[in-house]
Amino acid sequence: MVQISQRLTMQMRQSPQQVLLSSLLQLPTMSLEQRIRLELETNPLLELENELDEDQVLEEEQEERFDESEELKAADERKEEIDWDEILNDEEHFEPRIPKEKNPDLFERPEVAEETLTDYLMSQLHMAQLDPHDVLIGEYLIWNINSVGYLAGDLETIAENLQEEIDHVERVLEVIQHFDPAGIGARNLQECLLIQLMEEKPVYELAVEILRDHFEDFKNKRYEKLAKQLDVDMIDIKDAIDHITQLNPKPGEGYSVYSNNFIIPDLEVRYKEGEFKISMNDWNVPQLRINNEYRKMMLDRKHTSKETRDYIKQRLESARWLINSIHQRRATILRVMETILDKQRDFFEKGPEYLKPMILKDIADEINMDISTVSRVTNGKYVQTEWGVFELKYFFSEKIHSDEGEDVSNKMIKGLIKDIISKEPANRPYNDQKIGEMLKSQGFNVARRTVAKYREQMQIPVSRLRRRI
Repeated sequence: MVQISQRLTMQMRQSPQQVLLSSLLQLPTMSLEQRIRLELETNPLLELENELDEDQVLEEEQEERFDESEELKAADERKEEIDWDEILNDEEHFEPRIPKEKNPDLFERPEVAEETLTDYLMSQLHMAQLDPHDVLIGEYLIWNINSVGYLAGDLETIAENLQEEIDHVERVLEVIQHFDPAGIGARNLQECLLIQLMEEKPVYELAVEILRDHFEDFKNKRYEKLAKQLDVDMIDIKDAIDHITQLNPKPGEGYSVYSNNFIIPDLEVRYKEGEFKISMNDWNVPQLRINNEYRKMMLDRKHTSKETRDYIKQRLESARWLINSIHQRRATILRVMETILDKQRDFFEKGPEYLKPMILKDIADEINMDISTVSRVTNGKYVQTEWGVFELKYFFSEKIHSDEGEDVSNKMIKGLIKDIISKEPANRPYNDQKIGEMLKSQGFNVARRTVAKYREQMQIPVSRLRRRI
């Protein structure tokens, strides 16, 4: 039996404009510029503000032709006044002039050609005394060496892909492992360090024995056990360990990898004229506008077909959404940064050690926005300050109560932990429990688990692995 009924439900839906704004908010300035360039290519109604209309172009061309003719007349009148003898005999003065239409700021300096690790290994491979078939195997192996110098992938899989015997592939790999830099092509850290030791003359036998036969004890810093098993004094173990730690665990580093390893801040905060001023670093973001010719076509019902007008209307709506979203993005980022500056004024005035505990909700409540919006704004955006460049997320941290009743940032606690570890005895490093007790003596009641969590976040190993002889 068919029944008709009504049901009331609540659903959260975002309009296309909200989706577009959300996607633009999480883009840093460099990515925003690329997104706008892509929109310029796909939407014919968008154009740059510095682009001139056809009428303006014609007017400027006429003005230029008029100016050129006037300059030629003036030059003819000055010919008789020029003293050529004085000019030709003047050997001391020479001033090169750049043509007006060529602005030197517009020319980019060409990138310096740099040799990659793969190029360097390939050049050595082709100079090695190998038959053409082994060269092909060597090329395949080199292409499987990652950026830090290790062979990526299992040798059995590589041999299977090449349809070769694994012993044959391993012999070619051994040739590559003798290339420069030492340790290249190793399958793990142990092999990498052993290759480097075996390349030395004379070979440090004790260091080789430690790595070859007692790598687990070496890795876990069981120095007394090593001395007992090898029947040597601790001073000999110390010398061998010191020698091993001077080897390069990442032999492939130092070669060009063609990646952007720099940060361009999205914002800048400077102290000027007795107050902090915020500026957006978006000078390179293209300024957009709607193309007037298409707008006229849409309004011209007499000469423009309905299909064309519908298409232009659709593209016009998309163009307006994009332009409005870009302006809203800029206003939202500035609003969030102003609120961060207001709440973290001590940081901007005195330095990072004065950072206060703050969470995303504090900013969201202040500017009446959703927490997810604040998260999008602060993620991947950087600000240039008097104290360096910081990601906006840096200003958010949990709070910890001190014995004096004050709330301090967990970043301050992390700094204290790092300082304690840097001053610990080399042969008896502090464990997490001891660090917690030392923090408690300074007025910060931090549990051992919290110390362990912060230590791991700072990528500091446990006390056993920090031990030095």
